[in-house]
Amino acid sequence: MDSYRIPTKSGASEYVDKRSRFLGLVQPVSSEDEARAVIAACKKQYHDARHNCWCYLLRDGTERYSDDGEPQGTAGMPALNVLQKEELTDCVLVVTRYFGGILLGGGGLVRAYSHAAKIAVDAGGIVTRA
Repeated sequence: MDSYRIPTKSGASEYVDKRSRFLGLVQPVSSEDEARAVIAACKKQYHDARHNCWCYLLRDGTERYSDDGEPQGTAGMPALNVLQKEELTDCVLVVTRYFGGILLGGGGLVRAYSHAAKIAVDAGGIVTRA
């Protein structure tokens, strides 16, 4: 049986870049329905945020992401890339952005979402299961 890596527990992060506030949340999940429930809860909790970008990876190969109104490829995919680089599976990641009034540009958004995702993953920790 192959081993796999998942977040140890829920991890949260907060990151500010040019007055925009990025809140990251990573959480272990076991199904697509569970991942979508976490995403819905974040959207409800942060209903006043400009964007709630998300991604998830499951052991069965399912991977999904959404930029939630950010320019294509600047939010959901960079967050998904963090999960892939860390070789994580069975987890969902949501990064919420409160717009600070200063445009970050495409490269700035990629860096900001990637950084918020990475510090959330670091906060949750990683465990290898067999």
